[in-house]
Amino acid sequence: MLPMNQPITTGRRPMDVEDVIDVIRRHKGWIIGPTFGGLVIGVVVAFLWPDTYISEATIRIVPPAVPERYVPSNVNLQIGQRIAALEQQVRTRTNILNLINQNGLYPRKKGRVPDEDLIEEMQKAIKISPIASLREMANNQPVSTAFKVSFGYENRYLAQKVTAQIVSMFLDETIRTRSTESVMTTGFLKEQLEAAKKNLDEIENRLTEYKMKFAGKLPEQLDSNLAQLRTLETQLTNTGNAITRATQEKLLLENNLRLAREQLAAVPASPTAGLEATVKNERVAALERQILIEETNLAALRQQYSEVHPDVRRAVARLEELRRSREAMLKAEASQTKPQPEQPEPVVLTKEQRQAQLEIERLQGLIRTKEMEIEQYNKEQARLSKLIKVYQERIEASPIGERRYAELTRDYQLARRQYEDLMLKSSQSSMATELETRKQGETLEVLEQASLPQTPSEPNRWLVVSISVVIGLGLGVFLAAAREVKDTSLKSLKDVRAYTGLPILGSVPLVENDLLVQRKRRLAWVAWSSACVIGFLLMLGSVYYYYTKGA
Repeated sequence: MLPMNQPITTGRRPMDVEDVIDVIRRHKGWIIGPTFGGLVIGVVVAFLWPDTYISEATIRIVPPAVPERYVPSNVNLQIGQRIAALEQQVRTRTNILNLINQNGLYPRKKGRVPDEDLIEEMQKAIKISPIASLREMANNQPVSTAFKVSFGYENRYLAQKVTAQIVSMFLDETIRTRSTESVMTTGFLKEQLEAAKKNLDEIENRLTEYKMKFAGKLPEQLDSNLAQLRTLETQLTNTGNAITRATQEKLLLENNLRLAREQLAAVPASPTAGLEATVKNERVAALERQILIEETNLAALRQQYSEVHPDVRRAVARLEELRRSREAMLKAEASQTKPQPEQPEPVVLTKEQRQAQLEIERLQGLIRTKEMEIEQYNKEQARLSKLIKVYQERIEASPIGERRYAELTRDYQLARRQYEDLMLKSSQSSMATELETRKQGETLEVLEQASLPQTPSEPNRWLVVSISVVIGLGLGVFLAAAREVKDTSLKSLKDVRAYTGLPILGSVPLVENDLLVQRKRRLAWVAWSSACVIGFLLMLGSVYYYYTKGA
């Protein structure tokens, strides 16, 4: 058995609905009191909390008047970044402090709190948020071309005025910022273009000097030099062949000339019929010389052209005409010949001798022509040899400056591409700056002016009161539960049966002094009445203050 002085420990029995009702009845004051206090506090706080009126305005980003595919913009911030940049500029300390001083905002706090606190409070009251259309929301697009500007303040007229001023600041900052950035971009590109032009001129001068110094020896001229060298070598070979051929022909003509002279020496001389015959023979000799010249020309033409060529035909016709004239002259001489008195006859050339003499003259003329031709070929051969030597020197000198020339060419191409790129960008930037100057670039347009709020946006007084009552009720229930847990006395017959396990024969109610009971009741009534009166007065006072001064 357990010792008599050792306490008996047992767990609490489960509570039923009747037990809960008994707990509420025993501790109703601890539940109602905090609940009523929460109601009073909620009403006082809700009606002493100043109203906040939010004025809103909507701004739209208007695209440039000229499409960007014609004149690209030189201010390339994204819309979201642009709005964020504008918001930072509007929220600067100077702008916020100017708005506070110009409109007399926060008069109760002015002078009592630092300006930094007022600036921070106003910055929190300014809201800038993008507006997404239904299509943008459906496509999950993160940015929009419109955004909303709002400002919350306890005076709705001042809220509207400040919102309008903020919108005006947005418009002014947009124009100023875009114009400044556009002008700076254009100026920067012009400076870069001038530097690129100067660099290009320097490289171009160096390249020109190099080309002039090594004209004909440049690597890019190697192929043309090789082709020209091959052409000159072919011409030199042809010239050598022509010299050989002309020399052989000259030797052949000289051999023929030797034979003709031998033939002339072998023909005997014959006397003539006098001076008249001699004169006539001279005319015939002149025709013979013309015939010889024409025969020489015809032979030269036949070497170049065929028999059907017009020049060959004309030469043949002239030769036939001269021959007919010669035959006619010879016949006339024969018919006019008369016997003369016998006298010594001088020696004259016979027909065979004349023909041999003409052949000798013709061969001598051809030999002189061949000598002149060979001389021309020799000059041409010397000229071609000299040119071949020049081109060979150029070809041999090409690899020497190839690296330097490649560096100059590469630098020139890079500098030229950079210059052309900068020139295009500078031109586009100048046009974009001109658009910004004319205010035809991207601008802001006010879709909705600053609104005049009719009802306060905060606080939600019924929500504040409800939350306060719920908090008070929760606190009361917590206090009642804590007192019930702390109280270990037996409150009912069920407690006695559960905790003692003994049969109950009867119960005796608690008998108290009537005077003492009445005195407790009066004190409780006075306390509750005073609390209720004070609570209702506080609530009525806060409501009265709201509707007379706070509104």
